[in-house]
Amino acid sequence: MSPSNPPTAPRLEPPGAGVPVIERLVGGLVVSLRRRFGSAASIAARFEAERRAISLLCQGQDDEALGDRVLIPRLRGLEDSSRYWSVWMTLDHLRIVNEAITGAVRELMAGRVPPGVASTAAVKPREGVGAEVAVAYESSCAGLVSLFMGGRSLRTTCRYAHPWFGPLDGSGWCVLSAMHMGIHRRQIERILGERLRGGD
Repeated sequence: MSPSNPPTAPRLEPPGAGVPVIERLVGGLVVSLRRRFGSAASIAARFEAERRAISLLCQGQDDEALGDRVLIPRLRGLEDSSRYWSVWMTLDHLRIVNEAITGAVRELMAGRVPPGVASTAAVKPREGVGAEVAVAYESSCAGLVSLFMGGRSLRTTCRYAHPWFGPLDGSGWCVLSAMHMGIHRRQIERILGERLRGGD
């Protein structure tokens, strides 16, 4: 059994445990700067670049490669509980988060604070998810890009709190969505890389 595919699930921190304080502080600063100096077009371009990179990583991979759960080292911005996922699980997580951000930003643009509290523990993927997630994931990406480029201002008066970065307006959440895609693009790179190394 490869060390990257242990026979039993590894012991990880519980979902929602968060990331180190320094990562939260740096991440919050990056969100703030990109929100302040960016535009809907620049957010969309960054998001689409990560979307294309994820697509290229997945191209040519068979269902076994995309479905294997692989234990990877923790990446910056990634909770410990998220280190033992498959690529399909990662896409399912991105789908869940993209849909949640789209819904939240639409509420903020309508002058309403979304109900409930945003939680990283509530957006973990299904363990048995497979290839069926691909279409839903792409749809979630298209929905966000449509929101970015819809012509309405993303800089809303209302704000909705992120559990790590505090209250964000619509633009802040959209910036975060592109950053989030980048974190999990790196995760997919590492999952596929660790899997190949484990097979040597």
